[in-house]
Amino acid sequence: MWRATVLTLFPEMFPGPLGLSLAGDALARHVWSLETRQIREQGLGRHRAVDDTPAGGGPGMVMRADVLAAALDAAAPADDPRPRLLMSPRGAPLTQSRVRALAQGDGAIILCARFEGVDERIIAGRQLEEVSIGDYILSGGEIAALTLIDACVRLLPGVMGEEASGDEESFETGLLEYPHYTRPRDFEGREIPEILLSGDHAKIARWRAEEALKLTQARRPDLLARLKPKTTR
Repeated sequence: MWRATVLTLFPEMFPGPLGLSLAGDALARHVWSLETRQIREQGLGRHRAVDDTPAGGGPGMVMRADVLAAALDAAAPADDPRPRLLMSPRGAPLTQSRVRALAQGDGAIILCARFEGVDERIIAGRQLEEVSIGDYILSGGEIAALTLIDACVRLLPGVMGEEASGDEESFETGLLEYPHYTRPRDFEGREIPEILLSGDHAKIARWRAEEALKLTQARRPDLLARLKPKTTR
């Protein structure tokens, strides 16, 4: 079973959308499991403090390394094979290939930061992998964690209706996905491309490949740059 353990100051945010649709159905069928851990249980003093002022001064507060270490150690033993992820805007961008690799493993331990971030020493001390879902700032790591988990869960065997249904989606081939159409045949004067109604599967496949390339060229040329083979001298 694929297991997600989330360390957060707001466990009530879970399962949230993960309890619905494909992910929720798979959770109910025990295809995967979700455990939330309240970081404040390892907090210090009467008020269960988890943060302190930043060394060197500056705005905001920083989550303490000792508190986070205790929370991580309580959530999973040192020999737990699952990767330990820290949702962070400075992390490596989450890609479909990384999602697929995570989905093929045992699960993930995910730390959701708040405030200005975490003490740098916890990252090295517990070998955390920083992961970003985009070049923008959220109030905390919880929404990012929901995104990562959903992306992984939908790839687990038995979650999607057809095992091949994700093979041609955006990013799986390195390109954006081709356009989709369904009934009615005519919608406000816009008709389904005739080739999709031809029954010629070879021509349809070529059309879809061409459209995927056009969309990627127009919207994400950076993806095409990654696909170009590197030349050697």
